[in-house]
Amino acid sequence: MRLRAVLPVLPILIPAALIPAVRARAQVTLPRVLSDHMVVQRELPVHVWGMAAPGESIEVSFRGATRAMVAGELGRWSVYLPPGGAGGPFALTVTGTPAAGDSGAQAAPQTITLEDILVGDVWVASGQSNMEFQLRQAATADQDLPRAAIPDMRLLVVKKAASLYPKDDIDTDGWAASTPETARDFSAVAWYFAREIGSQEHVPVGVIDSTWGGTPGEAWTRMAALGADAALAPLFVSWGKMTEGEPDALLREANKQRILDEAKAEGKPAPEFPWVPTLESWGPGMLWNGMIAPLTPFPIRGVIWYQGESNSPLERAPLYGRIFRTLIEDWRRAWGEGDFPFLYVQISSFKSTPAEDWAELREQQLKALALRNTAMAVTIDIGNPDNVHPTDKLDVGLRLARAARALSYGEAIEYSGPLFRQATPEGASVRVWFDHGEGLTAKGGAVSGFEVAGADGKFAPATARIEGATVVASSPDVAQPVLVRYGWSNSPDCNLFNGTGLPASPFTSAGD
Repeated sequence: MRLRAVLPVLPILIPAALIPAVRARAQVTLPRVLSDHMVVQRELPVHVWGMAAPGESIEVSFRGATRAMVAGELGRWSVYLPPGGAGGPFALTVTGTPAAGDSGAQAAPQTITLEDILVGDVWVASGQSNMEFQLRQAATADQDLPRAAIPDMRLLVVKKAASLYPKDDIDTDGWAASTPETARDFSAVAWYFAREIGSQEHVPVGVIDSTWGGTPGEAWTRMAALGADAALAPLFVSWGKMTEGEPDALLREANKQRILDEAKAEGKPAPEFPWVPTLESWGPGMLWNGMIAPLTPFPIRGVIWYQGESNSPLERAPLYGRIFRTLIEDWRRAWGEGDFPFLYVQISSFKSTPAEDWAELREQQLKALALRNTAMAVTIDIGNPDNVHPTDKLDVGLRLARAARALSYGEAIEYSGPLFRQATPEGASVRVWFDHGEGLTAKGGAVSGFEVAGADGKFAPATARIEGATVVASSPDVAQPVLVRYGWSNSPDCNLFNGTGLPASPFTSAGD
């Protein structure tokens, strides 16, 4: 065996006189969510935090109030300033004064000033592609983009980032006022939501767009929270299988063009290459770590959420209710503001394939309404059976805004379509009772989309009629129905609405 010569490691000597100068060069920094043009949440303490040299004195001033502290041993610092009402624009200043060095010398203070800050309401918009869907792609873009200059609406886009551990900061270009240029690539649903809230509540509105298309709910949920529920163990098995299959997936992608060329040369049909998700974006907790955790020190009014399509495969859909409730409860824990409004969109109508169960996924979303201060915007009537990305984002944003106006702002308005409450057998028929069912109506003719089943659980199409705030359903193929369901397919034909014009959620009475 050959022996390598080992050279002595010589110490690097730094003159003591230079050490204070090195310390003095440390910079006070702020996280990127704190920038010019931001909106800070009204009526909550204003949180300002960042990094500095250990022991550095930090002073923060905003709206006539000043707070001071000393950076900790790791350089972190955090202060809270008094809450206040909506208004602005204001300036915020952060001044760092380094501690004196060994020689007694002290460097000059460093000041950061953030300008054009508004105080109003801040909402986080998150989820997968239908929330990510940009305003320029929406059916109403041509009429609304030219009028998108709204000075009191502020937009922040979080760039895609997956991480194995919770990050301290996000990747973003910072806050910007809504203009035709800044709004065009922003979430259409979130932009329409913010426009409606601003016009109805007459306060500045800030929206944080933290989205990533084609991602599952568990990627947006803290891993430790998922791991605390033994029933969610299959998620980690699924993730393990994905990681094991990644080498073959990469090889297929690398050889894709060659395979296509060979098929063409041999006169064969071009082979299909199924969509394969970006591995990092599917890891449990990885989008929480990279795109949500860094936001949690920033006070907010609430969350709007549109996701679920990636959890619709047959083996995944039944778990979604547990994942989603874990996500909601854990986000609230992380922000530490109590049960803030969590408003979400039920996935729409899409033919998909027999390998996916969109009806079951919708049912799992419906169950999350058991959590306090939640609301669900039903979109079964405005989907596109042939396109997983329907372009009507205006109505989605407006329905979420109605929920916010009722739950968060206290307006006495109807905000939900009919929701299943109870089914009661009545001989050869079954009667369905609803919450939010005042003024039930069937658009386009007779009520459609209902099925009934007997004790054997075998469902058959049913004839249904409206009686007051209930629906009575029956079928000649089911003598004594005890179960009922509505809109129970990937792309159902259903037409039940309440008097406000909001659609009924698909449901089944056969759930657990």
